[in-house]
Amino acid sequence: MTFYLVTTDHLEASIWFRNQDDFKAAMNAIPLIAYAHGVIVLAFILMSNHVHFVLQCTYEQALAFINEFKRHCSYYLSRKYHIRETLKNNHVDIQELDFYEESLERAIAYVQMNSVAANICIHPNGYPWGTGDCFFNVNSHKGIPLESLSERARFRLLHSKMSPPGGLLIGEEGYILPESYVRTKFVESLYRTPKRMLVFLNQSSKAKTVINSSDSLIPSFKDQDILPMVEDLCRVLFKKKSIEELNPEQQTEILRQMRYRFSSNINQMSRVTRLPYETVAKLLDSL
Repeated sequence: MTFYLVTTDHLEASIWFRNQDDFKAAMNAIPLIAYAHGVIVLAFILMSNHVHFVLQCTYEQALAFINEFKRHCSYYLSRKYHIRETLKNNHVDIQELDFYEESLERAIAYVQMNSVAANICIHPNGYPWGTGDCFFNVNSHKGIPLESLSERARFRLLHSKMSPPGGLLIGEEGYILPESYVRTKFVESLYRTPKRMLVFLNQSSKAKTVINSSDSLIPSFKDQDILPMVEDLCRVLFKKKSIEELNPEQQTEILRQMRYRFSSNINQMSRVTRLPYETVAKLLDSL
């Protein structure tokens, strides 16, 4: 059995997950899809516009897993938001990891540090949508067995009729706890001690991004926090429901407000407004 780092390209003009319910739906899909394809999950993180997984499986299984995950998320988003475009064409990179050259440890640290690099939290354990709080955690999360729910309740929770594996726990926040299916003990054995894992976290390329970047390059707010605020600005300032209904002058004002109020950079503006990067750049140049 081999190990793979699976990464999707960053969406530039849209986001995968708009709110907590979207994240929860994706969190609940992961163990079902992994079980269906015989994949073992070692670590993962769901960011607003891309995802990362570290998997133990064959290459074919890794590819089948991520394609099914994208298909599941596309179907969910199209039903909820009536979004026509899907994630089918979102490029995926699958890299084999060498177990004996510490590349597995580095890959897991890289995945864990994504939320820190995005200026969302100061440590991976502060980010709920992934395995940031799974390893070397002395405080176990409380959960109830998924099997204890009725079939109808499981369907409402999982948005799927796929058969779940045994042993899954539903946390207080309403999604399957990663530690109930992720190989936490194996990952901890790789690092051996919390201190050694911390060294890998601090030496990851994502950690260096935070150290080497100026604050102005990193947004101060999450995409999911800004999205409803932008919609509110459109209604309050221009009596419109979305930025797509605004003329270029009005769109420019919304972008100015995003930069002033939320310290948004051009990439975040494009994702949240769903305006092409080139359009956002042109509008900002007019300020």
